[in-house]
Amino acid sequence: MRGKIRKCTVCGRYTLSIDKCPKCGGPVRSPHPARFSPEDRWGKYRRKLIKNLIDC
Repeated sequence: MRGKIRKCTVCGRYTLSIDKCPKCGGPVRSPHPARFSPEDRWGKYRRKLIKNLIDC
């Protein structure tokens, strides 16, 4: 059942609505983090990209 619950990015309320929060009308997204794999082949490059973006 992972991914059915959503969290409003404005008020922080959890909901089952797919598109917007029923309380404030703000956008909702999944509160679950992305999956992690220790065998991530592209993780090194993604971390370099994020570090370069932060340094700019």
